[in-house]
Amino acid sequence: MKIKSAEIVISAVKKEQYPNEGIPEIALAGRSNVGKSSFINKLLNRKNLARTSSKPGKTQTLNFYMINEQFHFVDVPGYGFAKVSKKEREAWGKMIETYLTTRDVLKAVVLIVDVRHAPTNDDVMMYDFLKYYEIPVIVVATKADKIPKGKWEKHLKVVRETLEMEAGDELILFSSETGKGKNEAWAVLLKAMGIKATD
Repeated sequence: MKIKSAEIVISAVKKEQYPNEGIPEIALAGRSNVGKSSFINKLLNRKNLARTSSKPGKTQTLNFYMINEQFHFVDVPGYGFAKVSKKEREAWGKMIETYLTTRDVLKAVVLIVDVRHAPTNDDVMMYDFLKYYEIPVIVVATKADKIPKGKWEKHLKVVRETLEMEAGDELILFSSETGKGKNEAWAVLLKAMGIKATD
C-alpha cells in the first residue's frame, strides 16, 4: 500500500465534531500500553504521526487521521491502564461507545492485543461488545518480535481461545519493529473498506 498522504484532521470528543466526508473508517482499539500508536506509525511509514508515549493513557480523544484522501483511521482512547478518575473513564467509555455504535462509515475495528500475554478482561469485553453490535473486528497481535518464532502459534492459540474468536475473524501477527504482518494487515483493512490497493 503506497501512502501518499497521512495527517491528523481532528481530535474529537463529541459526535458533532466527527468529519463528514462520508469516506470509510477503520477504528483502532486496545489497551493503553499495547502499541496502538506504533502500529499506526508502522502502517503509514511515519515515525511519529500517532504520538507514542511512555505514559499510557495519553490519547483522550478520538483522533481522526486522513489517509491518501481516501479513508480515515480513528485512534480510540486506550482502556484499562490510564491513571484517570472513574468519572473520566466513564466519560471516555461513553464517547467510545457513541462513536462505535452510531458511525455509519465505520467498516471495521482493529482490536490490538499483546501477543506475549493472554488478552485481558478488558480485551474480552471489547471483543464481545463489537460482536454484540455486529461490528466487524480484526484482531492484531503485536510485539511478535518479543517472542521466539517457534512459539508464535502457541501464543496465537491463547489469543484465539481467550477471546473465543469466531471462525472467520482475522487474527494477524504483527511487529512494529520488524514490519511483520504489515502487508497482511493492509490487505485485510483495504478489503474491509472496499478499497483497491495501490502499489
